[in-house]
Amino acid sequence: MDQRRIPVKRSTVTALLIIALTTSCATLTGSDPGARSPGVIIDDEGIERVAKRDIKRSDPRFKSAHLVIVSHKGIVLLAGQVESDDLIGKAQEVVEGLAKVRRVHNELTAGGSTGYTSRSSDAWVTSKVKTAMAAHEAVDSDRINVTTVDSVVYLMGSVTREQADFAVAVAQTIEGIKRIVKVFEYTD
Repeated sequence: MDQRRIPVKRSTVTALLIIALTTSCATLTGSDPGARSPGVIIDDEGIERVAKRDIKRSDPRFKSAHLVIVSHKGIVLLAGQVESDDLIGKAQEVVEGLAKVRRVHNELTAGGSTGYTSRSSDAWVTSKVKTAMAAHEAVDSDRINVTTVDSVVYLMGSVTREQADFAVAVAQTIEGIKRIVKVFEYTD
């Protein structure tokens, strides 16, 4: 059997990649108001990265903080623990000043930072909620971000009110949750 390589022009490979990416991007966004385009996803990741960096630079007391920052279409969730009440407001001010941030949902609390055991438990709760949502046929789990901090589950995304209600109902079936906070942007 002849195992020679077939030469492929680099321009052909590039063209195929562009077609594949363009097609998948169209499928991702389409006319669905809840979908995030690849550009919005990149913007959200940038907001999260810059927010964490700028908050920590704004005051040395943030170095001991447990900060969880999640952005979805420019709506930012701040969660975790900081040393004092004044740092809660300071973190929000920093994030509100960032480009492309539309709204800040501040759930930071003042007090000691959670430890490894608590954070491991939070990760486990998040996994259980995501798994339950993925298994539930009425929930479009791809549209919902699940974040757990100190046994509080935060649900974010651009969904219909019905989808939000289904997501909350599914999350309520999971043990180990203190409360559920909806940070949804409604599409209806």
